[in-house]
Amino acid sequence: MLDQAKLIRTIYPTTDLSPPISSAIKRKPKIQFLDTGLLNYAANLQTEFLHVQDFNSMYKGYIVNHIAYQELIASTSAIRYTPRFWVRENANSNAEVDIVYEFENMLIPIEVKSGAKGRLRSLHEFIDRVDHNFGIRILANKLSIEEGLTRTGKQYKLLNLPYFCIGKIEEYIQWFINQE
Repeated sequence: MLDQAKLIRTIYPTTDLSPPISSAIKRKPKIQFLDTGLLNYAANLQTEFLHVQDFNSMYKGYIVNHIAYQELIASTSAIRYTPRFWVRENANSNAEVDIVYEFENMLIPIEVKSGAKGRLRSLHEFIDRVDHNFGIRILANKLSIEEGLTRTGKQYKLLNLPYFCIGKIEEYIQWFINQE
């Protein structure tokens, strides 16, 4: 009922590696509140935010992930757009990419990190399975492009984007791919 009232969105993962994205409804979904402020209020976090110097480390990055999803939802003109995240098809797997973004004929993996760095094991797992070599990391850092190597040795390009750029993700992906 909360989902139908649009107070929350139930975001199911996908196991797809190329468009179109389908939902794996037998997998555990993420719950996205309508607004990050409402989430903080429901979790009784208001007073904690008054004393925080760095939101990146707060609650192991859950707040940063929530803000990233909220920004993606707000930046689209589609009425019922729901972002997706990727999980490896193996049910006992821990591999999870925070966001997969459908762009042209590709699913672009996006990891949201709650700091200036962060490991990318799941992103590497995803890139090893697709036929392109692009990945994105959203983090508290400057815009940059770097070359990476997955654990299996596949070379890829990684676009590092500051948090505030996620609202223009479509334009940044186009720019990033055109760099190649």
